[in-house]
Order: sequence, then C-alpha cells, then structure tokens
Amino acid sequence: MLRIVSANLNGIRSADKKGFFDWLAGHNADFVCVQELKAQAGDLSERMRAPDGYSGYFHYAEKKGYSGVGIYSRHQPDAVVEGLGVDWIDAEGRYLQLDFGNLSVVSLYLPSGSSSDERQQVKFQFLDVFMPHLDSLRESGRDVVICGDWNIAHNEIDLKNWKGNLKNSGFLPEERAWMTDLLSRGWCDTWRRLYPEAPGYSWWSNRGQAYAKDVGWRIDYHIVSPGMMEAARAASVYKDEKFSDHAPLTVDYDRAL
Repeated sequence: MLRIVSANLNGIRSADKKGFFDWLAGHNADFVCVQELKAQAGDLSERMRAPDGYSGYFHYAEKKGYSGVGIYSRHQPDAVVEGLGVDWIDAEGRYLQLDFGNLSVVSLYLPSGSSSDERQQVKFQFLDVFMPHLDSLRESGRDVVICGDWNIAHNEIDLKNWKGNLKNSGFLPEERAWMTDLLSRGWCDTWRRLYPEAPGYSWWSNRGQAYAKDVGWRIDYHIVSPGMMEAARAASVYKDEKFSDHAPLTVDYDRAL
C-alpha cells in the first residue's frame, strides 16, 4: 500500500511551528507533496529539509517568501524534474515531479487569481500551458499522481457557498470548464470518484469563522491516471489539528512501488 499526502503549508516555517512535522512522523506516508513553502533553501531547518525517514526535494520560487513546492519521499527517485521548462512559470516554483520506475509523483501549486485581474490572467495562461503537459504525461503510459493545490473548485458540491462565488476566482465558469476538460481526457479526481457525495473541503478562508463553521472549498486534489484510480482505496482530510489554512489530503493506493 502506498500512502501519499498533499498539503499546502501556507509557509513551511509556520506549519512546522504548528506541529506539521510532528504529525507527519506518525502518519506513515510514503510520499508527502507540499506546496506554498514561502521559503528558500537557506530558510529550512534540517527537519524541514529531511524529516526522519524522508529525503526532501524542492522547487523554490525566485521571489523570497513566495510559492514553492516540495516532495518528501521514503524512496530514492530515478529522476527529479523541477518545473515545466517555461521560465515565467518555473520562476514561481510551482511544479516538481519525482519518477520511480513507472510511477510519477507530482507536487503542484497552481496559481491563484484572487488577488487581482492580472493574476487571474496569469492563472489562465498557466492553464493553457499546463494542459498540453498533462496530455503528454497521460499519453506516456506512466502511472501518475498529481497532488496539490489546484485553486479550482470543480462543482457545486466542492464549496459550501457556491452561489456566492460564481464570479470569483477559483469557481469561474472558465476554470470549471478547464477542469471538466481535464477529466474528460482520462484523468481522474480521486476524492470525487471514491466519495461522490462527500464535499471533502480542504481550504477555509480566515474570515468569518469559516473553519469553525466548515464553510470550505475543495481545491486540493489527487488527480491521477486510470491505473492509479483503480488502485485508490481510501482518502481522508485531516482536521484534528490545524497546520495551515489548508488541511492535508491523504490517499492510500493498493500498489507496489
């Protein structure tokens, strides 16, 4: 059984202080995909670089205190791919892929467009560039797990207040249509396939007691190839402790490495 975690940390140093690595030590995951490091290599303590039993691999943003993704692995990868080969995307540290035999594990942090119209256009540009990459990954025949903060709630079940967010970034018709297109190309949304009726919120606004009232969004996903979907057995969102404004999403796959 392979256990894979996706967790947007909203700052790795902050998440460490809130107990993320203590939780991780007892979670028995094979791979832990993290996003929004908000740190560079020199900012990481030894525990952040390589928690007990893991090796850490990272793709940092050039801008300090911004973005960045990583993967903690109990296994030695055959290859490490940092970035998509597109300068303006890779400068923001949004994509990291580790290959193990026929399996690829990806940590993704898709741009948010909520801060400005300009950033929304960047998000749309990213989606345009990313789809052909996803097509090539899918057509490679590899088993693929893409973990991360996709910053898109796909359907009404995926956020509590969907009526109030129809014109907001993260639930725009164009974004939702892109996700529908993605899933029509052979990719699978693990949580929604396992639990068709469970909202599965993974992010909550810091406003208005959203976390306490569970007024959330499901924007953290495991998007997987069909073979990995067949292997998916169970998924969970961990809310007993709060390490970030996102909650860790764990999926167990009945697959040998």
